[in-house]
Amino acid sequence: MGQTAGVSALLWITVVSLAAWCWLLLCQGFFWRTDVRLPPRREPDAWPSVCVVVPARDEAAVLSASLPSLLTQDYPGRAEVFLVDDGSTDGTGELARELARRHGGLPLTVGAPGEPPAGWTGKLWAVRHGIGLARVRDPEYLLLTDADIAHAPDSLRALVAAARAGGFDVVSQMARLRVESVWERLVVPAFVYFFAQLYPFRWIGRRGSRTAAAAGGCVLLRTATAEKARIPDAIRHAVIDDVALARAVKGAGGHVWLGLADRVDSVRPYPRLHDLWRMVSRSAYAQLRHNPLLLLGTVAGLALVYLVPPAAVVAGAAGGTAATAVTGAAAWAVMSGTYLPMLRYYRQPPWLAPLLPFTALLYLLMTVDSAVQHYRGRGAAWKGRTYARPGAVPDEG
Repeated sequence: MGQTAGVSALLWITVVSLAAWCWLLLCQGFFWRTDVRLPPRREPDAWPSVCVVVPARDEAAVLSASLPSLLTQDYPGRAEVFLVDDGSTDGTGELARELARRHGGLPLTVGAPGEPPAGWTGKLWAVRHGIGLARVRDPEYLLLTDADIAHAPDSLRALVAAARAGGFDVVSQMARLRVESVWERLVVPAFVYFFAQLYPFRWIGRRGSRTAAAAGGCVLLRTATAEKARIPDAIRHAVIDDVALARAVKGAGGHVWLGLADRVDSVRPYPRLHDLWRMVSRSAYAQLRHNPLLLLGTVAGLALVYLVPPAAVVAGAAGGTAATAVTGAAAWAVMSGTYLPMLRYYRQPPWLAPLLPFTALLYLLMTVDSAVQHYRGRGAAWKGRTYARPGAVPDEG
């Protein structure tokens, strides 16, 4: 009797998991599709001026692969690059100047903001300094891009054309992350897949939608909108600054677009699981607003949606309960099917799709670890600075 009740309970839990996947498949903004890209270019009659702001802290290892791609942009209008050397100890600023001398192209200014005051995250303080330098040029647009992002020669041209044609205040592209090591292949496509599940790109670009997000590595922002939304001052304490920026812009009545990039790439390597773990866990609990109830709900949700289907297949097959095994297999199949487009986008083999439950388990553990680090006082981090709680004074690490 007890065993039968246990089987029935597992079957019903598996049915709920399958129902959740059917809902995600059809009702979550078709998040699993990868066709939200920049539209075909319609070039404007006159090209607006753009200033590129690059916050950089100890980025000498990647700068040679990224900065030249900005300096050599094929942009018909006036453009200039401002790199903010945020207390680097590895010669980032000197290397930037050397790369500018070597490659030529767009003018480069290297600035130094000093230590961030209380209430500011280091990256946003650097961004604020860069925007301050750029305002002297009175640009119509700002391109906020990270020091590890390499742009195709026509990237700026395509971003501005899309903003002009669509009337967008923010045009952001999710840079294609590196997938070369075994762990990168297993974890990175899932990172973008989970992000799109939380923030469906189609919903972000819809006028009147409350869903707001951007990808911090590549954000073209209208300067007038930045001033209206008080960027970055209004989000100075944000650790997940790209989502906070998009919310502030939408809150000020702006129009935001986010899609996957074709020719904007991250050159930062994450060769080991430890590297990827740090990337996710440093800000995962901040995403949950440091709320224990949201953490419990997230853990339960991940377990129900991603872990129950394979567990049901194994338990059903071992216990001879075909209904449980079949229902679990159906949920697992839908899950894998929604993951295939992202794997194709990252040019990865389809056999990785059924491994998504294992990757989801890793993300669950990373999220829990993020909460543990928060309560131990370490908090979120950016380039050696940690933030134990919103508004905390940064701690140099």
